[in-house]
Amino acid sequence: MKNRGLSLVLMGGLLAATGCELPPVDTVATGFRGTGMEHVSNPGTVADSMRAIAARIQPASGTAPAAMEPAPPGTWENVQVLGHLSEAEFNRFMLNMTIWVAQGTGQGCNYCHVVDSEGVVDFVSDNIYTKVVSRDMISMTQDLNANWETHVGEAGVNCWTCHQGQALPTNYWFFADERRGALIQNFVNAPRQPERYLLDEEGVRVQSGAALTADVDNPVSTNDTRHAYWVMLQMTEALGVNCTYCHMSPRWGDWEESPPTRTTALRGVRMTRELNQSYMLPLQNAWPAERLGPMGDGPKIQCATCHMGAYIPQYGHPASHGQDHPAITQIGFPHAGSPAPTMEMDPEAPPTGAAPGAATTGAGMR
Repeated sequence: MKNRGLSLVLMGGLLAATGCELPPVDTVATGFRGTGMEHVSNPGTVADSMRAIAARIQPASGTAPAAMEPAPPGTWENVQVLGHLSEAEFNRFMLNMTIWVAQGTGQGCNYCHVVDSEGVVDFVSDNIYTKVVSRDMISMTQDLNANWETHVGEAGVNCWTCHQGQALPTNYWFFADERRGALIQNFVNAPRQPERYLLDEEGVRVQSGAALTADVDNPVSTNDTRHAYWVMLQMTEALGVNCTYCHMSPRWGDWEESPPTRTTALRGVRMTRELNQSYMLPLQNAWPAERLGPMGDGPKIQCATCHMGAYIPQYGHPASHGQDHPAITQIGFPHAGSPAPTMEMDPEAPPTGAAPGAATTGAGMR
C-alpha cells in the first residue's frame, strides 16, 4: 500500500513538472522591487526559437547602394510606388520579394505577374490579384518604416518580418460568425471578438479613475471588463510576455509608473488600426473568394502577424530589418509615365485565382 501511495505521489510530481520549464530562467526587473515588475525568459527556449528563425532565413540578394538616382523615365511601365529606385535596386528588391513572400509557392516572379498563353510574363499587367495586393503591401511597409519609427524602430521591417517565405503570414484574422458560435478558437468564451479592437476605434479601458460609490454612474459592464481582459490576453500571447511587461502591477491604469513598453504598445495598437483601415480594408474587392473569411471579409492584421510570440519580431534578427532596402524606407512615388497607385483590377480582365499551394484561410493565433 505504501509503495502504491509513493507511486501516486511520484506520478503527481511528474505530471506537475510537465507544465514547468527547465532552469535556468532569466529575470530582468522592469519596475520597483517587491511589485512583481519583471520580464521572465528562458534562455534555452529563446535560443531554440532563434535557431528555428535562422533556419528559415534565405540570404537577401545583393547589398543596398550607398547612393542612387531614380531610373530614367521610360525604364518601366506601370511602376506606381517604386519610382524612386534605380534600375539595379529595383531588380534587387524584386528578387528579394520572391524570397520574402513567394518562396513557398515555388513560382518566383510568376506568383505576382501575369503569364500569357504563350508562357511570356507580362510584367505590366495588373490583371492578377497578387500584384494588386503586393503593391498595396509595399506601400504599407513604406508607411511603417517612414512614419512609425516610434514602434518599429530605426531598423524598420520588411516583407519577411511577417511572411517568412509564405504567401500569407501565419497570423491574420477575419470577422467571426458569432451567430454560429464561431468565435475565434483561442478565446471561445470571449464576450465579443477581441481582434476588433485592432480595427475599430473602440477603447478597452474599464478601470475607473474614482471610487464607485452609490451615487456614481458606472457605464462599464461585466462584459466590457471581460472583453478588456481578452484583448490583453491576446496581446500577451502575441508578444510572449506577461501583463507586467507593460503595466504597473498595483495600478494597471497608471501611465506615470508604467514601463516605457506600454507607450510602445499603445503606438503599436494605433499603428495596426491605421494599417487595417488604410491598407487591408481597401483591398476587399481585390481578394478572390478563397481568400475571404466566413463573413465574406478579407484578411486583417494583428499583433501576432509580426511578433509571432516574440516581444521583438524574430528577436531582432537582421533578416527582418528594412533599413537596408531603399524600396521600403521611404514613401515611394510613380515612375515617370506610370499611372497613379490603385487597388482595383481591370473589370474586363478574366478572374485569377490564388496561387497553387498557398494557404486560403486563417484566423486568430495559430
